[in-house]
Amino acid sequence: MKNYLSPSILAADFWDLGEQVRAVERGGASYLHVDVMDGVFVPSISFGMPILEALKRKTTLLLDVHLMIMEPERYVETLATLGADLITFHLEATKKPLELIQKIRSLGKKVGIAIKPATPTSALEPFLQLVDMVLIMTVEPGFGGQSLMPECLEKVREFRKRTQEMGIEIDVEVDGGVKEGNLEKVLEAGANVIVAGSAVFGSNPEERTRIFVDKMQMEE
Repeated sequence: MKNYLSPSILAADFWDLGEQVRAVERGGASYLHVDVMDGVFVPSISFGMPILEALKRKTTLLLDVHLMIMEPERYVETLATLGADLITFHLEATKKPLELIQKIRSLGKKVGIAIKPATPTSALEPFLQLVDMVLIMTVEPGFGGQSLMPECLEKVREFRKRTQEMGIEIDVEVDGGVKEGNLEKVLEAGANVIVAGSAVFGSNPEERTRIFVDKMQMEE
């Protein structure tokens, strides 16, 4: 499968967000990861509608919107209108996952479904034919800069093996603690959409993006 880098703007310098986004564009990123947090599903509060709308006006990158909010069905229509291209919600955050998948699809957007580290991948199986991507968190969601939980890579490996046995080809995104030093292990486990925050935006985003993209292309 083709590999995609999705730099997370949660780690960007917001004083200079426009230039930071342009830098990862020049570096060859395909996606831009936008974490929307509500302070309820996760402890932190991040950014929402105005940031997404501004990004859509200025970038051609696919906007990979990760909803870490309770009852995400309340907001998907607005987010879709403002420019989200791929909307990922947490299975743990909604009582109506099937209806939510159908709603996002009806808005003409790609659909992703995410799980926390404690949630087994078996919980995803009823929805695999209906979504474009699965996001397996490799840290507890809510804060940037955490270290990747090695046991979560085994979840990725088992999930990829299971989908192959089922004859399902699906994008698998990993979010949390991915750095240049563990990137190869993450790809080897079966992930093909890689979220990287501080590892990209910590210094020289264009150069760091190019390093990630080159390594990922070598592993395709």
